[in-house]
Amino acid sequence: MAFVITKPCIGVKDASCLEVSPVLCIASNENEEMYFIDPEACINCGYCEPVCPVTAIFDEYKMPSDQREFLKINRDFYLNNP
Repeated sequence: MAFVITKPCIGVKDASCLEVSPVLCIASNENEEMYFIDPEACINCGYCEPVCPVTAIFDEYKMPSDQREFLKINRDFYLNNP
């Protein structure tokens, strides 16, 4: 996984990240309160990170330690929503 969306996205779902992703690797559904990055589709371009208005997107190796649980949350979303 290259980039991960974390807790600040919950309840915001601004969608700025969707507009800049060249590979359409960011998604959600009406039951979720946030967006998720597909770890298989993400090409590590980094375009999504600077446009996030709530600073919720991090490179997985630079994310705050208190947000590490979102690695699994992002992966699980795509496992459960193919």
